[in-house]
Amino acid sequence: MTFSHPLARAAKVWRAKTHDGGDQRLLVIVTTIPLNEKSKEYKKGLVERLSNAAQKYLAESAAANGFVLINRLRDWGPEKA
Repeated sequence: MTFSHPLARAAKVWRAKTHDGGDQRLLVIVTTIPLNEKSKEYKKGLVERLSNAAQKYLAESAAANGFVLINRLRDWGPEKA
């Protein structure tokens, strides 16, 4: 079962190393919606909707232990706050 949502452009489970040398599986969700609360285009409701969908996915699947929302790399740049 893979994560899919209209606000997510891509999603993949990645293994992250913890400080104690262990592994943690994270669901990395790439989105185009602004995630910076200081941005004029930031929409709290959209971020919450995507976060809630990720939490529901994690509860129903053993694929990952947590999730992170990130913007596409090409959307990174000077802040438009």
